[in-house]
Formats: sequence, C-alpha cells, structure tokens
Amino acid sequence: MDSLDDLIRNAGAAVYCLHASSENAAMRHMTRFVTHDPVTILKRPDNPPLMIVPLMEAERAMRESPADILTRQQAGYLEIFEYEKDPWKIQAEMIRRLSGGPYLVPPDFPTALTRALESYNTVIVDSSSALSAHRAIKTPEEIGWITGAQRAAEAAMDTAVSMIRRADVRSGMLWYEDVPLTSDLVRYEMNKVMLAYDCTAQDTIVACGLETAMPHCTGSGVLKAHEPIVIDVFPSDNKTGYHADMTRTVSRGEPSGKVTELYETVRDALIMSENMVQEGVSGAACYQAVRDFFADLGYPSDTEGFIHSLGHGVGLEIHEQPSLSGTGGELQAGHVITLEPGLYYRDIGGVRIENLGVVEKSGFSRITNYPLEMVL
Repeated sequence: MDSLDDLIRNAGAAVYCLHASSENAAMRHMTRFVTHDPVTILKRPDNPPLMIVPLMEAERAMRESPADILTRQQAGYLEIFEYEKDPWKIQAEMIRRLSGGPYLVPPDFPTALTRALESYNTVIVDSSSALSAHRAIKTPEEIGWITGAQRAAEAAMDTAVSMIRRADVRSGMLWYEDVPLTSDLVRYEMNKVMLAYDCTAQDTIVACGLETAMPHCTGSGVLKAHEPIVIDVFPSDNKTGYHADMTRTVSRGEPSGKVTELYETVRDALIMSENMVQEGVSGAACYQAVRDFFADLGYPSDTEGFIHSLGHGVGLEIHEQPSLSGTGGELQAGHVITLEPGLYYRDIGGVRIENLGVVEKSGFSRITNYPLEMVL
C-alpha cells in the first residue's frame, strides 16, 4: 500500500476512493474480496483500506478480506436515506462522513458518484499508471496462484492436442469418436477440464486453416488435416481471480512447407526472446529484436507478418502491465509476462506460440511446462 499512500499524498488528496465489484482488478487486489455487486473502498494514507459492504456480506468480508469492514448501516446509510433518496448522493454522503476530501479516484470511477462528491470537495482523477505498475510486480503467493491457473491451461491444452492427435482423417476433415471434430467440441472439452481445476476460460481460440491468419479469431467449423490449428487458452482461477495464458500451434499431419517454415521461425523467435528477458531490459527492446529477426529472415511486418506485440503482463487482468511492444518500458523482477511471437498471412494462415514466465534479475523463469510440438 506504500505506493498508493504516496500517490494520495502527491495528488494533494485525503483519500483514494474505489466503487467497484471484484471484476475490477484494483478492487480485487486491494481487498481480496469477491463480490458481483459494487462496494465502496476508501484508502487513507497510513491506514488499511476501509470497505463498506451490505450487512449480509459483512461477516464473509471480515473473514476473507484484510480490509477494515464497515456495513452501510454503520456508515450512516439509513440515517441519510431519511432525507436523501438519490443512491449516488447517499453514497457520496457516506464517503464524506468517513473521509472528508479532497478525493482521488481512478479513471473508471462512476461519473454520477463523482458529481455527487464534487458538491463536498475536489475530486481528482488519477490518470497515471502508478497503481497498475505496482500491481504488475507479483509476490511469490501471486506467482503461485498464476502457476496454478497455468497448470489448468496445460491440462486443457493436453485434452485438445490429444483429441486432434487421435482423430481420424476423412476427406481431409478430422473426426473424433464418429463425429466431426469441430472448434466448438474441442473448446467444450477444454472447458470441462478447466472447471475441474476450478478455473474458467472465455473466448478460447481453436482456429484452423486460414482462420489462423486472424490472431483473435476464436474459430468455427470442422478442423482440417494438414492445416495449422492455433489453440490459445487464458483461464482465470475462480478463487483467486488470477489468470494464465498459453498458445500452441499444431497440425494433424504434415502441413504445407510454408506453414512449417513459419512455425520454425516463430519457435526460434520465442527461444530468442526468452533468452533476452531479464530485469533492466525494456519490453520495447525485446519486441524490436523479434521484429528485426523476422524481417532479416524475409518476414517484414506491415499489414501482415508480426502484427501484434511480443507479450504482456498477466495477473488479475489477462492483459496488464508491463507491455512488450514498441512502447514497452523496463522489465522488473517479479513481472509475470507472456512471450508470444507470431506470423500471419491471409493466403497461408498463421502461427503463434506463447509461453508464460517470471522476469528475474538474471533471466526468464518459465512457468509454462508444455512441449513445443507441431505435427501430431
């Protein structure tokens, strides 16, 4: 919390205010509390966060969260309701009673609550990335949570690869246990595996053939033999909220020579980038090195080729700081990042391979524990 205290003081504020559910990464990080309804969190310098919750959530919040807990009744809700019916003004009055002002709020703070607070004191919107940068450095406990989610991703990947490997080839199409092997069927079986780990994934990619030229195409229809199949899965742990992320590109049977060349080039770029990563190296330098590596081998990047960043931070959000892009800053020990080089061509298809790991002083400590194998 020291960085948040510094942020509050430097802004000339008295308190930092959040109003969000646990889908908000800052709220989840600060309180470790899971709720689908928004609650209010107030953080004053040199004090633990104070979370205002409905009475029915108070006991659970006290058990699960390190924050100080106050019910809405204790914060004066019923008393204020006697003369004020606007829910945002009631919320603002509770905040005023507990904290005074000025108020420092994040950019996604509710506009109606901002307007209500402004009737009492100045509201300062924090547009910096200081909090997300602090959250990007993971504790050993957080790394353990991410690793657990990654093991779920690997188990799901194993299921997908096994289905593709065991499939029969009929007229160029894949069949599994006497039914066509579709993207949806593979996703369904992957989701079942992740649920067994108490993890959930959305928008899992199982794309085949020319679909793979679009990096975020989720895929549809029957999978084909001798074509690239990109499988990208990024589950979150239902208990902790922490994510993992991995991608593999496979083919049932030998793909075309062009696809094989793409695969070998992307695989070599992944290995090169893993060898580059360490504390003090910038994300931009890693990204540019891979971009140059591709260009030197005849794969320049414009509207095709390497058309996304090299990677990103992973935690309570699937995409968070740091960035390994053209604007990526210095990597720090404790960052958990993906490395995911890829090449994409409309008339060939695409290849992407992605590993997850921790930035350390001397290098990249890979969390992903899954083979690099294309042909099944």
